[in-house]
Amino acid sequence: MKLIEPSIEYDKQIQAYRQEFIDCNEIIQGAGLLLNHSSAKDWLDELEQCKDEKTTPNNLVPFSQYIYVRESDHKIVGVIQIRHYFNDYLEKYGGHIGYSVCLSERRKGYATEMLSLVLPKCKELNIDKVLITCVKENEASRKVILKNGGQYESTVFEPSNEKYLERYWIDVNKPA
Repeated sequence: MKLIEPSIEYDKQIQAYRQEFIDCNEIIQGAGLLLNHSSAKDWLDELEQCKDEKTTPNNLVPFSQYIYVRESDHKIVGVIQIRHYFNDYLEKYGGHIGYSVCLSERRKGYATEMLSLVLPKCKELNIDKVLITCVKENEASRKVILKNGGQYESTVFEPSNEKYLERYWIDVNKPA
C-alpha cells in the first residue's frame, strides 16, 4: 500500500473509484468534488488549483489530496484530504481531514492506515492539533479516529445535512 498524490497516471483507477461511489449512491468524503467531475483530468486540475491560497476558489481552503493505492493491482482503495486551515464551516463541522474507503475495500484497516500515514504530513504543514469529525452513527470512522489517538470533544448538529457530528482532536506530537 502507498499513500501518494493523485496523478493522471491513475486516470482509470480514479474513474473506477468514483464509479463505485456512484453505483452505491454515496458521497465521497475527502475527495474534493470528484463526484462532479466526469474526467480525472478535470478533478486533478481542481486539486492543483486548491494547493495554493491564491488560486483556491473562494468557498474552499487550500488542501493536500492523497490517494491510497494497493501496489499489487494499482487499485485506489481510499482517498484522504488535509485542509490546511479552517473556514467557518470546517471549523464547526468539517475539520482538517476528510477520508473515505470504497465499499468493496471497507473493514480491512485501510482508513486507519491512511489516517496514520497522513498525520505526519499535518505536522509538516504546522498543524499540531488535527480536528476530525464523523457522523455520530458511523462506528467504523469513530474507531479509525480513536485508534489514531483521537480525543472526543463534543457533538454538534450540522443543519444542512441534518446530521449529528462527533468532533475529535488528535495531537500529532503524541503517539497514538
